[in-house]
Amino acid sequence: MKPAPFAYHRPATLDEALALLAEHGGEAKPLAGGQSLIPAMNFRLARPAVLVDLNRVAELGYVRAGRDGLQIGAMTRQRAVERSDAVRSAAPLLAEAMPFIAHPQIRNRGTVGGSLAHADPAAELPAVMLALEARFRARGPQGERWIPAGEFFTGILETALGPDELLLEVVVPKSPARTGYAFAELARRRGDYALVGVAARVTLDRRGRCQAARITLFSVGDGPVLAAAAAAMLDGQEPSPEAMRAAADAAAQRDIDPPSDIHASAAYRRRLAAVLTRRALARAVERAAQASQ
Repeated sequence: MKPAPFAYHRPATLDEALALLAEHGGEAKPLAGGQSLIPAMNFRLARPAVLVDLNRVAELGYVRAGRDGLQIGAMTRQRAVERSDAVRSAAPLLAEAMPFIAHPQIRNRGTVGGSLAHADPAAELPAVMLALEARFRARGPQGERWIPAGEFFTGILETALGPDELLLEVVVPKSPARTGYAFAELARRRGDYALVGVAARVTLDRRGRCQAARITLFSVGDGPVLAAAAAAMLDGQEPSPEAMRAAADAAAQRDIDPPSDIHASAAYRRRLAAVLTRRALARAVERAAQASQ
C-alpha cells in the first residue's frame, strides 16, 4: 500500500525543525529512522498531514561520556550505539540489549530517540532506559525540560512529549559500584518482537546483600513495566536462588497484567516473565559479585 498524501519538510537545524512542528501542531509528525512510522503510513494506520524529516539535523547524533553519565543524541543510529565503546563501558546493560533489536538492517537506520518516542510496548529500549533510570531532554516552544524515564511512557504508543516537542537527548546516569546487569527476551524468531523481555540491574552492598534492584519487563502491558514488588522482595536480602525465585514469581504474578493475543496467552507470558526474570537476576547478581572483587 501507499501512504496518504502529506507535505514533506527537511530542515537542516533543530530550530527549523521545532518551528515547523510549532507551525503545524498535531498535524505534523517528526521522521527519524522511519522504521516504525513509514510502515504505519504505508498501511494508513498513521496519516500525518506533514512530515518533518530530522535526518539532516546533525547536532542530534552523538554518543559521549559526560560528567553526569552517558549522553546519547536522539538521532543516533541504533547500530552506532551497539558498536560504541563508550556505551559498553558506561552502560553495559544497554550494550547487551542492542543486538536484540530487530535486525542489523533495521538498526542501521533506526534511531534511539525514534524508538523511545514511538513507545512500542514490545520494544527493548524503553524497558532498558527505565531500568537504568535514564532522563530525557525535550524541547518545545516553551523551552527545554527533563523527563525521567518513569514519567515518559504514558501508554500504548504514547509518551509525555507534546505534539510540538522533540526528544533531543537521553542521559544514562553512572551506575553505582558493585552493580551487575542482565538482559533477556524470548521471541518466536530472532529479530521478531519479544513475547516477553526483562532488563535487570542489581547493586550489592559490601556484605554481598542486595542494596538495590531495578527490574523492568516489556511486551507484558501498555508499556515498559517497573517490577516494584519483585525489587522490594530483594531489598536488603542475600540474593540466594530462593530469594531470586520468589522475586521472579512476584514480578510475574503481582507486577504485570499481560495481554493475551495471537502470539501468546496471558498465562504463558506470566510463565515466561518468571523464568526470564529469574535468569536475568541470577546473571546480574553474578556480575555484581564479580564487580565487587
